[in-house]
Amino acid sequence: MRIRLVTTTAVAAVAAGALTALAAVPAQAAEYNSALKIRGIQYDAPGRDSNNCSTGNTDEEYLTIKNYSRSTTVNLKGYVVKDAAGNKFTFTASHTLQPGDYVNLRGGNGTDSDAKNVVYRDNCNFMWNNDKDTIYVYKPSGSRADVHSYTKSGSDKDGNGYITFHG
Repeated sequence: MRIRLVTTTAVAAVAAGALTALAAVPAQAAEYNSALKIRGIQYDAPGRDSNNCSTGNTDEEYLTIKNYSRSTTVNLKGYVVKDAAGNKFTFTASHTLQPGDYVNLRGGNGTDSDAKNVVYRDNCNFMWNNDKDTIYVYKPSGSRADVHSYTKSGSDKDGNGYITFHG
């Protein structure tokens, strides 16, 4: 049997190297293992908020989700979008995003259109808070595809109610 003596200096050097390696990896890297990401959000619809189905402006509040893959087509059926309060929308119909394609998930009622890159939540209530919120996108498997938080004062530098997350 061979006994090895390890000095405290060697242990400290190995530990420091491990910490440096961990610090180089972004903390949220595992959360973004998805072709589908949140491109941006119009969290504050222009004008005075009105969730009246016939005359309101909930359709002016939207979330843009983009397929950032170079080669994979993504079907949105089964994907779920949630906010911090638990409001949620599930894509129940097939909606295919080719590589580089996007969809605007809008409030209000309307006709979904692949040609116009739009899906309506068919709900006239606003989903996103005007001061701060967190947006979660989940894959049909239940694993997280993307997540972003925002605050009106910290994230929306020009004050127009729109924030870009991934260019």
